[in-house]
Amino acid sequence: MQKVFKLSQKAMNTLAEQYKTPLLVLSTEQIAYNYQLLQSHLPQVKIHYAVKANPDERIVLTLAKQGAYFDVASDGEMMALTGLGIAPERMIYANPVKTSSGLAVADKHGVYKMTFDSESEIYKMAKALPGATVLLRIRVDNPDALVDLNKKFGAPAEEAIRLLTIARAQGLTVGGLCFHVGSQSPNAKAYLAALELCHGIFEQAKGIGLELSILDIGGGFPIPTVTDDIDIELMLSQIQESLERLFPHTEIWAEPGRFICGTAVNLITRVIGTQERNEQQWYFLDEGLYGTFSGILFDHWEYELISFKTGKQITATFAGPSCDSLDVLFRDIPTVMLDVDDVLLVPNCGAYTSASATVFNGFAKAQLIVWEDTLD
Repeated sequence: MQKVFKLSQKAMNTLAEQYKTPLLVLSTEQIAYNYQLLQSHLPQVKIHYAVKANPDERIVLTLAKQGAYFDVASDGEMMALTGLGIAPERMIYANPVKTSSGLAVADKHGVYKMTFDSESEIYKMAKALPGATVLLRIRVDNPDALVDLNKKFGAPAEEAIRLLTIARAQGLTVGGLCFHVGSQSPNAKAYLAALELCHGIFEQAKGIGLELSILDIGGGFPIPTVTDDIDIELMLSQIQESLERLFPHTEIWAEPGRFICGTAVNLITRVIGTQERNEQQWYFLDEGLYGTFSGILFDHWEYELISFKTGKQITATFAGPSCDSLDVLFRDIPTVMLDVDDVLLVPNCGAYTSASATVFNGFAKAQLIVWEDTLD
């Protein structure tokens, strides 16, 4: 059973009284635990944290102390990490389609490892960063993933040798391959299929004198959900066995985001209004779709609402604080009856939440504090 960070009722109430809500509470110990869990089960893998999942500097610095590497996707992320003292050698520019400003910043700061999945990208990289180490992203299908990234990214396997050959001819250092099975993949099946696919391409490349030395297995490692039963240790052991069998002498990278930060943050939100609409109870919260709950829209995530209250169960709708009718979080879900000023706990709130939050309608982003700092 994977350990997760979840505040007690007492801790939730204490923090809600001490700070304004909505409030995000980060456990840096959970960040370190998640990193170490992956590293212990995939010991030869260089873990690159996908900064887009949650770029909070306290997460980045915690991981830096653990020895992590970083997956960056923009000039902004590269500059932010450089500002925190992260060496460029610890970054991979893992956006298959890069902007001119991103390439310029990569050159300025010395980020010379990157990914691509098209011929047009080869010429951009070769012009902006001659000799850069590049990984070709291969498309892999995975209908079981929560978010299927392969609809947007990844070159067909049958195009791999042609693209790798062009990259070499353009003077780039052809490092190897990468793939991403999709976000929140519930089992190892897609990884195992992708590893077999990439092994075949490695063998084809060797046949034309192209020795590939790096394989990036992407992210997608899942965290506990309300409905899915996930055995992460079994999943990682299956991936590790396949890596040992197929790629015993290859440098292996990974790019987890959600797995590192998802279970490390709790949201405390408060009921600010109640009313009956269309014969159903509605509760309005001080956090909504334009804030931490942005993951409902952008990440397709189902959040758990914990009130710690007991009593009669009813069916209710929960909405956010903005004056936008889209700002409805949950419809027709069971809950105990709540009152104005009651507080709710939302665990597993660290990935694709505050990272995509806005200040729409003038509502400030939720404050984030570090749990361990409150224990002093």
